[in-house]
Amino acid sequence: MANTSSAKKATRKIVRRAAINKNRRSRVRTYVRQVEEALASGDKAAAQAAFEAAEPELMRAATKGVIHKNTAARKVSRLAQRLKVLSA
Repeated sequence: MANTSSAKKATRKIVRRAAINKNRRSRVRTYVRQVEEALASGDKAAAQAAFEAAEPELMRAATKGVIHKNTAARKVSRLAQRLKVLSA
């Protein structure tokens, strides 16, 4: 248990930050899932629209430190590659 006032404040901040990060991670997963579902259905237009919405969300999560920068870049790259295969 935290004894000092600064430690108590730190635990409050950690709880708040963890909730924000959890929300951001959940949003990323939702956007990525929407792209994957559109790709699976074969709907090129829906997949393109979902990808355009997912890419900034992934990059925002990387900027905020929720996921690593390279992880976000890898996910965007792989989704773009699958979208390209679908449109070809």
